[in-house]
Amino acid sequence: MATKKRSAVVIRKTKETNIQLKINLDGTGQAQLATGLPFFEHMLTLLAGHSLMDLQIRAKGDLEVDQHHLVEDIGITLGQAILKALGKKQGITRYGWALIPMDESLVQVALDISGRPFLGYGLKLRQKRLGDFDTELIVEFFRALSNAAGITLHIMPQSTGNTHHLVEAAFKGLGRALRQALSISQRERGIPSTKGLL
Repeated sequence: MATKKRSAVVIRKTKETNIQLKINLDGTGQAQLATGLPFFEHMLTLLAGHSLMDLQIRAKGDLEVDQHHLVEDIGITLGQAILKALGKKQGITRYGWALIPMDESLVQVALDISGRPFLGYGLKLRQKRLGDFDTELIVEFFRALSNAAGITLHIMPQSTGNTHHLVEAAFKGLGRALRQALSISQRERGIPSTKGLL
């Protein structure tokens, strides 16, 4: 059903950040990232690889202040790009979920491309930093993405342990759930809602 290329470019410039982001929803999972945040780039690479979206991000921010503005604004920009690339959302599967084991950790991710942003988030991260990355910003990224893309997103731990494993399972789970939800259904002929609008 999808004949048009589902891709988008979004540029976000503020006094705090400068972000250029390109996405292809029907890619092969390639990531080209330059953010100045190595751990975060590792997570975004996992997100791209497991969603099979191609993702290019060039981003600069006021890291001399802290990482908050850049991480949140990348979430906003990515959410806007997904929404733009989806167009009218015709033919998409809409719902997606994944249950991801990462050694001792187990994380469930479920989402609905509903047009109604909501984040349910239950990860309790014991480590305050992973490398030089502030783990408090994980929830801020997911919240910004959910709000900007209009996605209902739930990220819940089923078994907890190592902080890195929990975060990695969450990003992999988001990727897998997005891959499912964004995929074009072989049977859906229009907007996947009895209301006729998402």
